[in-house]
Amino acid sequence: MAFHRLTNGMKLVIESKLRVLACFVWGITGIACSADAGNASLKAPSDEQIQNFWYDGAEISRFELKQERYGEARPGYAVFVFVTEPFRTTTQVKADTLEPNTTSILKLNAMREFNTGIYEYNTMTSIFAPIDTDAFPHALKLTTTIQDWCGHAFSQFNLEDEGYRSELRSYFESHGDINETILGTDVWLEDELWTRIRIDPTELPVGKFKVIPGSLHLRFAHLRPEAALAEGVIEQNGKLTTYTVVYPALGRSLSIDFDASFPHVIRGWTESGGRNGTKTIAKLVDRIERSYYWSLNKPGDSKLRKQLGLLEDPR
Repeated sequence: MAFHRLTNGMKLVIESKLRVLACFVWGITGIACSADAGNASLKAPSDEQIQNFWYDGAEISRFELKQERYGEARPGYAVFVFVTEPFRTTTQVKADTLEPNTTSILKLNAMREFNTGIYEYNTMTSIFAPIDTDAFPHALKLTTTIQDWCGHAFSQFNLEDEGYRSELRSYFESHGDINETILGTDVWLEDELWTRIRIDPTELPVGKFKVIPGSLHLRFAHLRPEAALAEGVIEQNGKLTTYTVVYPALGRSLSIDFDASFPHVIRGWTESGGRNGTKTIAKLVDRIERSYYWSLNKPGDSKLRKQLGLLEDPR
C-alpha cells in the first residue's frame, strides 16, 4: 500500500505561543508569517504501522466539551469515531464490493451534544479521507448535520476536478438551498486536518495555505463556504504536539493537541474567535482503541458504553 510523503516545501516548525500571536498581527498589519524551521520529533508512519493499527477495528474517543453558543459556554461532550472503509471514488460513497475505482479511507465521524437552556444541539461531521494521499492529496467528501429544536441543517462537500462542490440545505430562508463550487485544487478542508493528523502529521500544511473553514463553524456562524487564507503552525512540547491554524482575516484560530508518536492520539482542541465569537474547548477523557462497534448492537452491549462514560449524561 502506497502512502504519499509531502517533502517539497513541507517544513515542520517549532514555534512559541508568540509565533501564533504574530500570525494574528499579520492579518491586521500585513506582517507575514512563514514556516522556516524543521521538526525531527514527528515522523511519517510506516505502511506496517498504518496496516496494523487502522485495519483492526475502530477507535472511539469521548471528549469533555465546553461549547460556546449564544454568548455562553455550554457543557457537553464530543465523540470521535475513526475507522477505515472501502470507498468508491467515482460515486464517493462507501463501497459494497472491492471493485475498480475503490480506495481505502480513514473516516472520522465527529459528534457533539450540548444543551442551550431548555433545548439541545446534536451535530455530526463525517470526513472521508483516503489513506493513499499520493493518489488523493485531499479528502474526497465531507458532510455535516446540525439538529436542534428549531430545525436542522445539512451541508456536503465533494471533491471534483476543479475544486469542492458544496451543497447546503437549511430551514433558514437565506441558507435554504445553495449549490456552488469552490475553485482550486490546492484548497484544504479544515475538517480534513483531523484525519491528516492520524494518517501522517508530517503532511500537515504549514505556512500560508488556502482552506475552507470548519463546516460546523460555518453553520454556527451562518457563513457561506469559501476558501480563506490561513497560517499553519506546529509546536512541539515534549510528547505532545500542537497544530494551530490561524485565520488572520477572520480573527479565528483552531489548535489541536495530539501525541507526537504514532498513532497520534488527539488529546483535545481549542477553537476561538470568528463571527459570533464562537469558542470550543475539548479534552479527551475516555478512549477505546479497538472496537467493532457496528456488531455490538444487542441490549446487553449497552454496558460497554460505560467505558466511554456514556451510561449517564456527562453534563
